Amino acid sequence: MNKNDIENLEGIARRIRLNIVRMVGVGQKGHLGGSCSIADVVTALYFSKMRHDPANPDWPNRDRFLLSKGHAALVQYAALAEAGYFPKDELKNAKRLGSILQGHPDLKSTPGVEANTGSLGQGLSIACGIAAGLRIDGRDSRIYCVVGDGELAEGQIWEAAMAAAAFKLNNVVAILDQNGLQAMGPVAQRFNTNPMVEKWRAFGWHVLEIDGHSMQEILAALDSVDLVREKPKMIIARTVKGSGLPFAENRVEFHNGQLDAGQYEEACALLGGGRTDR
Repeated sequence: MNKNDIENLEGIARRIRLNIVRMVGVGQKGHLGGSCSIADVVTALYFSKMRHDPANPDWPNRDRFLLSKGHAALVQYAALAEAGYFPKDELKNAKRLGSILQGHPDLKSTPGVEANTGSLGQGLSIACGIAAGLRIDGRDSRIYCVVGDGELAEGQIWEAAMAAAAFKLNNVVAILDQNGLQAMGPVAQRFNTNPMVEKWRAFGWHVLEIDGHSMQEILAALDSVDLVREKPKMIIARTVKGSGLPFAENRVEFHNGQLDAGQYEEACALLGGGRTDR
């Protein structure tokens, strides 16, 4: 992929972050930090790597994306709107009663969503079930599942990890958003699940570790794991909570926090949105 392609993807990632900010708005809580931390990976998946069709969301041969850390739904909504699954104007209704964009992904409400997620720990199990079903059907689709590092305290994650390795589900690609912060503070001080690379390898996975904000590294890793035939794959993406917004970076209060008017305007300006109506 050439420099212009990389720059185009980086521009999409900025627009996705801008739409995350706009969905959060002023004076109301929203999962800003963990949505922004995984925005570059989500951009690479939807706009470069995954095989999917916004005009036909149920296309049988599509690749699947599951956001196990479903509280970060805003990043998926921003990507789906940018890709054309629904009009961007819908984003202003995010998390409102009756909207197609609920607080967590809902497959019955939102075109392009593959599973209801956000009850943490369940997404990787769902990914394994879909992967096994697709293999039985003889389809070569891949399943990409984003999990959070705080989420790894859930035992079901590790049951799914063992099952994926036991059944050699090589069509599963998990991506760990390793931003180091969960709702109440640093992961290492709450429920320390490190070391990550050694642990996932011990569970029988092929493991890569990358800079989760380097588009070039993300794309290279996604291509590299395609060559692994006998194992599920884990890409550990080192990220920054609130990435792209200096006032929010590495600050736990923006896990599910509020923007004041000044922060909102600053974020919009930083991300190329100028001053916008709220």
